[in-house]
Amino acid sequence: MSALADEAPLAAPLVNATRFRTAHESDWARLDALLTRIEKRSVRALSDEDLLALPLLYRTALSSLSVARETSLDRALTAYLEQLCTRAYFQLYGVPTSLSRQLVHFFAIGWPMAVRALWKETLFCVLLLAVGTATGFMLVAHDPAWYYSLIPDGMSGGRDPSASVATLRDTIYGESKRDSMLGAFATFLFTHNSQVAIFAFALGFAFAVPSLLLLVYQGLTLGAMLALFFSKGLGPGFVGWLTIHGTTELFAIAIAGAAGIRIGTAVALPGRETRIDAAVRAGRATGVAMAGVVCMLLIAGLLEGIGRQTVQVDAWRYGIGLAMLFAWLTYYYLPRGQGGRDALAVAR
Repeated sequence: MSALADEAPLAAPLVNATRFRTAHESDWARLDALLTRIEKRSVRALSDEDLLALPLLYRTALSSLSVARETSLDRALTAYLEQLCTRAYFQLYGVPTSLSRQLVHFFAIGWPMAVRALWKETLFCVLLLAVGTATGFMLVAHDPAWYYSLIPDGMSGGRDPSASVATLRDTIYGESKRDSMLGAFATFLFTHNSQVAIFAFALGFAFAVPSLLLLVYQGLTLGAMLALFFSKGLGPGFVGWLTIHGTTELFAIAIAGAAGIRIGTAVALPGRETRIDAAVRAGRATGVAMAGVVCMLLIAGLLEGIGRQTVQVDAWRYGIGLAMLFAWLTYYYLPRGQGGRDALAVAR
């Protein structure tokens, strides 16, 4: 009994909650009022006196929060102080910017640096696409029956080994009879290409295996179609037909696959982190790159649905496609000074 009596006073709170609240509540209320004024209007709504008092009130709130946690005061008060300190921290140390500035930062630094941080994975994905393309080409060139195994009926659209040269040539150079349908066609292709890229990214969590298989399959289908058109003597024209949009589209799919591989690698080799934490960290690092991939696919969809239907000269098709590839490479991998290196380090 005596031992319990000696320990009982130690379990009692060292700070009286009512007195503590009475002593500091006025400072908390003033800080709350100042933050509310900033949030509703702007920091310009504060007077010089309020601006000078804001950091002092923030430190007071932090001190009160520390005491509340250490002395186990009521949870409602602790939660209120945590929220108050978080709001104050954001206003004092955050960097609130307008939507236009955020967009400028995304296109000038965030997007290219996020893609640049994935350069190793992106190069690997490009090699996978190339290997798949070469394999599909050789299979169909050796035995045209492979074409029907690699290309689904819905994708071929009549472009198969049984089609005549005239039919295939009309696929490459035939003019659209209804220009008003080009926009809808571009939208359809954009949706399809987006699905491919999103699958390559989203399936990365399964140790990146589905993403790798999807990239190889994309190469196989491309190689099969190349073999078909080369067998009919229409290879150069078909390559130009693909180039005008394919440089952008395949590059975007490679980046999406690279992002999926980054997540899959993090899940397979989390290091000292848990697999979930490693996947979340990798997802945050690659999310910006995927937002950029959507923009690339939108451009590819426009080029595919409109550009390649209205541009009928092979030289122009090659020129546009190669110019787009050069523009993307320059945009992503051109050095951007110390600010770019700092952003790259964060992305990694």
